Amino acid sequence: MSSGLGPDGLNNDAIAEIFAELAVAAGVVVMDIYGTDSHVHAKPDQSPVCDADIAAEKIILAGLAARLPHLPVVAEEAAASGAKLPEADMFILVDPLDGTREFLAHNGEFTVNLGLIIAGEPKAGVVYAPALQQIWIAGSHAYAVTVAPGAALPARDQRRLIHTREAPADGLVALASRSHADPQTEAYLARLPIKARQPAGSSLKFCRIAEAAADVYPRFGPTMEWDTAAGDAVLRAAGGLVFDDTGGPLRYGKFARNYRNGPFVAWGDRHASAQAKAGVKSA
Repeated sequence: MSSGLGPDGLNNDAIAEIFAELAVAAGVVVMDIYGTDSHVHAKPDQSPVCDADIAAEKIILAGLAARLPHLPVVAEEAAASGAKLPEADMFILVDPLDGTREFLAHNGEFTVNLGLIIAGEPKAGVVYAPALQQIWIAGSHAYAVTVAPGAALPARDQRRLIHTREAPADGLVALASRSHADPQTEAYLARLPIKARQPAGSSLKFCRIAEAAADVYPRFGPTMEWDTAAGDAVLRAAGGLVFDDTGGPLRYGKFARNYRNGPFVAWGDRHASAQAKAGVKSA
């Protein structure tokens, strides 16, 4: 898998490393706010936003401006505030606190997400769960490693290379959103040989599949590209895929739709996904 070249001659692995450093730095302010009154309020779409979303995004945007100044950035809270969204072939998607509901529920299942998009595909990404002190890093390959908020990233030889698994013969482990259940998801899963279901929050669902702990994650409810890009990058680098309701890979840079995704399914075993693709449109 090619690592590609980004701005200033940086390859996707080098960009992922920058993403990881910024996510771990943002994790400090996220955890500082975690045990306090987070001053939550509703955005125009009625989704929650709190102090941690805003503070983490400020840190990440400043870091990206300093280290990757030539790349346009689409960030969740800036978009919600009415910032002009760029239309570019190569750009960065930022979700400073994915799983705000999980953050407010104090269950630890929230993440800091950064993803690099090139020609509609996620080519590098980082998912950091500061409360769990776990980070998943994807460029040419996908890795997982333990790192505390604000700490230095462990050397690459100390990171665990991760890969998806073959679909188990005795049935699949399905992941479902902890906060967003819907009838279409239930109908879709009913068509598959599911032996167990596990709830999970935020982009952790992509990472669980990437590290061979689960097999499938369908999502029919609304999401934005910044919700999925980082986890999608990790999963694809680990050998999995995310497909949309056309049966093709989930695409990014949907400027005309304000970066809104349609239905998708994250899948670990590429060779066993044909049956899964067939049900997306009809679910």
